[in-house]
Amino acid sequence: MDLLSPERQSKIDRFCWQCLQLDPYPELPDDDTLRDAEAQHLIYHRVFAPDTVALPPPPRYQLRILKQLIAKIEACITDWDEHGISDHLMSSLSHLLSLRLPDEAVAAQQKCYVTYHLSRLAHDAQDSDDAQITLLESRSLLAAGGTTGLRTWEAALHLGQYLCANPDVIENKRVLELGAGTGYLGILCAKYLAAENVLVSDGSEDVINNLPDNFFLNGLQGSSRISPLGLRWGHALVGTEEQAWNGGRRVDVVLGADITYDEKVIPSLVATLEEFVDLLSTVTIIIAATERNRKTFQSFLDVCERQGFVVFNESLPVPKRSEQAGPFYNDENAIHICQLNRRPK
Repeated sequence: MDLLSPERQSKIDRFCWQCLQLDPYPELPDDDTLRDAEAQHLIYHRVFAPDTVALPPPPRYQLRILKQLIAKIEACITDWDEHGISDHLMSSLSHLLSLRLPDEAVAAQQKCYVTYHLSRLAHDAQDSDDAQITLLESRSLLAAGGTTGLRTWEAALHLGQYLCANPDVIENKRVLELGAGTGYLGILCAKYLAAENVLVSDGSEDVINNLPDNFFLNGLQGSSRISPLGLRWGHALVGTEEQAWNGGRRVDVVLGADITYDEKVIPSLVATLEEFVDLLSTVTIIIAATERNRKTFQSFLDVCERQGFVVFNESLPVPKRSEQAGPFYNDENAIHICQLNRRPK
């Protein structure tokens, strides 16, 4: 088969990465690209082929995207003697149509594989397609217990991009992730950013039980460099039977993403951050927040101020969607990267 031009290859890459991230509106390539038989071949093998896609999108998502893709290919073909629709794509569509798929309400409750392409690492990785994190998520589900930790939220993706651009923050450091949810940041630090050790913590038992699956999906099963940790904010880190938290091992960096969304939990969160500073005087604390509600974010800043923290707040530029190369995220909400230091006494 003929090789695609770099421009067409880039459009195919972008579409495939968006599909594997379960983007609700992946950007279909232009007509000239879609008419190309090699382009159709690549899309099939990277998104829909059961023999090459080990962790595919859920069938209902595949069916919706495949219908849109084939409809656009069909519409852009002007000479059926010269161009056509891939037999593999048509066979995949027929197969998906033959399945008894769950209705949307049931499908929304099911866990699915989500793969995030790491564009900031692509230039350094031996193979840019390997620079990715795959997670098992419940994309549409807020669990009955109130947890939001079974999916990856945008602030984690933004903070991940920030850390990829500033890897010295993590390299050879011992890291603790708070409110880890799917473990995206912890896995990024352990797999790609050369952290010495990562503790991936959360206060939800359901979330903690989900983490080993995500470690496994990213080749970190059994690794001594990453481990889950149950940690509830506002509760004493050291109990009556413990002489030192974490066995006395140091933590250099504390990370948190989208953990300031609820005003009710902010006092407990800040109390835990205070305790870390008391235990680990040189610790660096970095919190990423999506500004969905200015009042809630300001509440976090106010509580930090009252408790003696100095907050260095950097508003992170949010690229337009057309400029994003993965992971892909909403470009409507402001993102804040906050570094917390204790005010000198």
